[in-house]
Amino acid sequence: MVLSARDGCTLRIPAFAAALIALVLAAPALAQEWPAGPVHIIVPFGPGSTPDLVARVVADKLSPRIGKPVIVENKTGAGGNIGTEAVAKAAPDGQTLGLSIAGPLGVNAFLFHHLGYDPQKDLIPITIAATQPSVLVVSPQLGVNSTAELLALLRKNPGKYNFASMGGGTISRLAMEALAAKSGTRIVHVPYSGSAPAVLALLSGDAQLACLPAAAVIPQVKAGKLKALAVATARRSPILPELPTLTEAGLDDVYGDAWMGFVVPAGTPQPIVERIERELVAVLKEPDVREKLRAQAMDVVAGTPEEFRATLAGDLARWKPVIEKNHITLD
Repeated sequence: MVLSARDGCTLRIPAFAAALIALVLAAPALAQEWPAGPVHIIVPFGPGSTPDLVARVVADKLSPRIGKPVIVENKTGAGGNIGTEAVAKAAPDGQTLGLSIAGPLGVNAFLFHHLGYDPQKDLIPITIAATQPSVLVVSPQLGVNSTAELLALLRKNPGKYNFASMGGGTISRLAMEALAAKSGTRIVHVPYSGSAPAVLALLSGDAQLACLPAAAVIPQVKAGKLKALAVATARRSPILPELPTLTEAGLDDVYGDAWMGFVVPAGTPQPIVERIERELVAVLKEPDVREKLRAQAMDVVAGTPEEFRATLAGDLARWKPVIEKNHITLD
């Protein structure tokens, strides 16, 4: 390769150096070409789950923005690990995104000896899409009208009642384990592959209580099929202001904010990561997207990767002692 200098001299560059220069110069153009084909959003929970609802709302708006199909895939199992591992091991080209929750994105590392992927090394956080309060709900057949009444019933009958969760390592399970530990009783855990089957278990009587995302339970609460007792948040939720917090019932630090965040495989080129972040944040900030998610009892976050990492770090610090104290393992 020969380049002409300003003083009229010529500069000869070895072939390998010329190739490197060409690659560097082409990088911005390659980044602008994303996506090269259909984009897949992998959700590690089943259809109808809260992450699934968010993914489909975002996919409908993202597709026309990027000019390519956006396909939502549900890959369930192992408390969200199977789908999240599929994202971690996907080609780092921006064609595969994941929408997952606190368990598979960090907490499960404390619960599984053989996770199959390293959440901190194999995934890049993009943005927390939305959050919503988790709600402590019970079957009306229990005959309780407050958290205090529920705790009294559980203490009188340790091990008699079942609680449903969205999976072994999910916050819906850990919040209930923390509730049991702090109230000095025992509840039997029955894991399911998402919020929808967990709610069905409550309706069928296979489980009697749960701490699940608001979107999953509020329709059944309004229909009188479930009873909401409290929210597992630090403060009362603006979405459900009539419900007290668990703290008000004397259960400090039992939180279950149900947030969902987008991730991509480690090694995805930074220009593509930045483009994905811009597009996702733009979609999430669209008024009709906010309205659709608000109708599902969710608040849009659309934060930065740094804020995402800080949220993950806070969850790890909160739940590690609960897991260790209760000797919770899942493999």
